[in-house]
Amino acid sequence: MCYLFTPAITGSQPFVPKSIQFDFYGDSINLPLNQARFIDFTAPLSASAIRQFYNSVSTAGYGPLINTLVYYKGKYHLDDWFYYQLIRKTAEQISPKASNYYRYTLYKWYFLCSSGYDARLSTGNSELLFYVQSRDTVYNLPLFMEGDKQFVCLNYHDYGYIDFTSDTMHAVKMIVPGADSNFSYIVKRVPDFKPDNYIQKQLAFNYRKKIYRFDVMVNPQVQTVFANYPAVDYKWYFNVPLSRETYATLIPLLKKQVHKMSQQQGIDFLMRFTRYAFLYEDDQDNFGKEKCLTPEETLIYNHSDCDDRAGLFFYLVKEIYNLPMITLLYPTHVTIAVKFDTPVGDPVAYKGILYSICDPTAQAYDAAIGYIAPKFKNEHYKIVYAYDPVTGK
Repeated sequence: MCYLFTPAITGSQPFVPKSIQFDFYGDSINLPLNQARFIDFTAPLSASAIRQFYNSVSTAGYGPLINTLVYYKGKYHLDDWFYYQLIRKTAEQISPKASNYYRYTLYKWYFLCSSGYDARLSTGNSELLFYVQSRDTVYNLPLFMEGDKQFVCLNYHDYGYIDFTSDTMHAVKMIVPGADSNFSYIVKRVPDFKPDNYIQKQLAFNYRKKIYRFDVMVNPQVQTVFANYPAVDYKWYFNVPLSRETYATLIPLLKKQVHKMSQQQGIDFLMRFTRYAFLYEDDQDNFGKEKCLTPEETLIYNHSDCDDRAGLFFYLVKEIYNLPMITLLYPTHVTIAVKFDTPVGDPVAYKGILYSICDPTAQAYDAAIGYIAPKFKNEHYKIVYAYDPVTGK
């Protein structure tokens, strides 16, 4: 097995301050700790030591802090993924990750359970894995089933790789009262980041012998908050919205450009924007692993692959035209097909409706709307997501 780091179990925090304050993506968070006692964890990793930690921390006066976390979740309409980021930042303030990884993870687990989520722990030779119950389809992460309940690992990225065939993991058998809610990876809203946290990025491409340049405001914090966001169904990460400033500096510009174009020409413009305004690179070369970028991440990163282009193109077409679309998954490629009033080229039939392929990734063959590059033409594909603008799903 290999680790991204070796979990430290020394360097205890001597006390808990009366309160902690930190910036949470543009909002100032203030959490009360005047009643709380610091609970250390220096024992060898075991189920009994974890139970002892829980017994101690559950009577250590963290109730007001947990109530405030839940209050902020409601006030800022935080989806579960962003609420977990709030818990991560809170645990880091109380028990820094670098000084004692086990303790940091146990505080996260305790805060998530105390917020009502069904979170579990599992131990190996030196690993402490942190799972949460979720109904979502999540890829490339360890999971286990307990009856009909699925539990997905939240901290696997900290280890990089674990050989589960040689390292036996042991579930920590504990029942935390009130911790029975599912965790959802669906993101329907992103925070209103502070405008001064944005930087300007120019996106340029050539369309019909004219160079177009768009100055878009992007926020590097988006890279941070989605750094460990897992691969989920296309339906979910295609629909992660742009943040307010990025949306305001891109979508109106694109709408202005396509306003006087026909629908087909306007979508051709968006297709070629996603093809040529970004450099292509495979995930393994770019990130060292498979990683699905949200539409805003694709705008931020200089390099992206076909999954990422498909997501950005889908989002742009939905926001500007809101047309029915399908996502086609080939063995080595992902692309989008759009329903026009009149099909174009070689249409794809799905449930009695004809869709025209609009490939947003550049290929050696410059495919026009309605056509796929010859190397994919005879390959089998699956429809992995169909968007219906009437239902918004």
